[in-house]
Amino acid sequence: MTDVVVEPDSFEELYERAPCGYLTMTPDGVILQVNTTFLEWTGFSREQLIGVTFRSLLARGSQLFHETRYMPVLQLQGEVREVALIVIRADGSALSTLVNSVIARNADGTPKLVRTAVFDSTGRQDYERDLLAARRAAEASETRVRILRDAAVAFTAARTEEALAEAMVTSARDAFSASAAAVLLADSSGALVRVAGINPLEGMLAGGPSLLQSAELGERSMLVVRSAGDVDLVLPGLGHSRRAVRVSALSAVPVIDDGARVGALVCFFGRERELDEADLHLHAALASQAAQVLVRIRLQRQLEQLALHDQLTGLANRKLLQERMGEALASSIDGSRSMALVFLDLDGFKAVNDNLGHSAGDAVLVAVSNCLRSVVRGSDMIGRFGGDEFVVICEDADDVAARGIAERIVEAVRELQEGISLAHPVTASIGVALYEASDGRTVTPDDMFTAADGAMYESKAAGKDRVTLVRL
Repeated sequence: MTDVVVEPDSFEELYERAPCGYLTMTPDGVILQVNTTFLEWTGFSREQLIGVTFRSLLARGSQLFHETRYMPVLQLQGEVREVALIVIRADGSALSTLVNSVIARNADGTPKLVRTAVFDSTGRQDYERDLLAARRAAEASETRVRILRDAAVAFTAARTEEALAEAMVTSARDAFSASAAAVLLADSSGALVRVAGINPLEGMLAGGPSLLQSAELGERSMLVVRSAGDVDLVLPGLGHSRRAVRVSALSAVPVIDDGARVGALVCFFGRERELDEADLHLHAALASQAAQVLVRIRLQRQLEQLALHDQLTGLANRKLLQERMGEALASSIDGSRSMALVFLDLDGFKAVNDNLGHSAGDAVLVAVSNCLRSVVRGSDMIGRFGGDEFVVICEDADDVAARGIAERIVEAVRELQEGISLAHPVTASIGVALYEASDGRTVTPDDMFTAADGAMYESKAAGKDRVTLVRL
């Protein structure tokens, strides 16, 4: 057998004389390169095509299809295959083609070029029927692109999980003409909990978990139940209850983040529903868009938590305390109510740190923070001011209430001695600054902190482990 030797210039010949037209375009569709085959098919010169858009070579109907189907799908999926388009030759005649395109990307993932292969399909006898189908598909594609665009805008605008879930419900009902839709998000245990929308089947499965709270949605990429009979198979026992709420079909897709199910988007239909491949892709695309926004919202919430809370105890930090103090004072003035600021410093804490180590000191701080949570009122805000100093902002508290809170704290810290070495006892010296808005005087947050801090030092000077109250 004789070896076939490919000459270097044969590669150029393969490109120029390929059995298909070959074009290289910008991501916007401007032609940069075109092979000889395409030039001979169309009658154009190379100079006539370089720098013009591929769309401008198409018949009017194909231009519409190019705008509403070809380009959106290419941008969303990175490629299109066997798209039927009519190219207008230089002499004005029509050339029926099938077009395959793929986006070539830069190293950072941004679009670089569009490579397109054009095949002559003039021999197809059923072209008119295919063109009609293509036009219908273009209309449906345009609708789906609009839905995805509007959803992206609505999802991005959401600042909370609840707002995102509401936007998902609206988008899903618009996309699929569903009679009802629901969004479920995973709680701390991983169970799906409805956050927005309506679940007509909620609470109908006595003695067993709802489908929407089972592992079913996490075991498959999508769940589609197309008929009432299928609903009864998947959810046996509904019977009359299902018919009463008029659910004959449903679809559900999990919201996935880093391989883990974090939620689900569910649509309910009053009649049997056959979702085609495009519908399923749209369903998945909405869930995918939502997952990205959900990750951003949760990350933002974590960042806010870190920025405004003490990492060791989880209590409010000094920045958040100062903000809340200003709000509390404004509320007190508006309502002519008294309020108090409790300032706590731990006696003997330095000895614990020096003799038992910082781990023991941290354990004391965590124990004290838990102790504070157990004795203050539910409406009071607790914070770690710094080091071994803690603060409690007590709105709507007169001198009796404020002193009572402070005394409970002193007693509770004493009771922590069982968990601390008796050689290094820890107690609490507390200063309370009381502000009574009814007397007409105004104070600033700094005034309150300074007064409470000064009262705390009076407690230390008087023997520690006690409460001193001052009025502003």
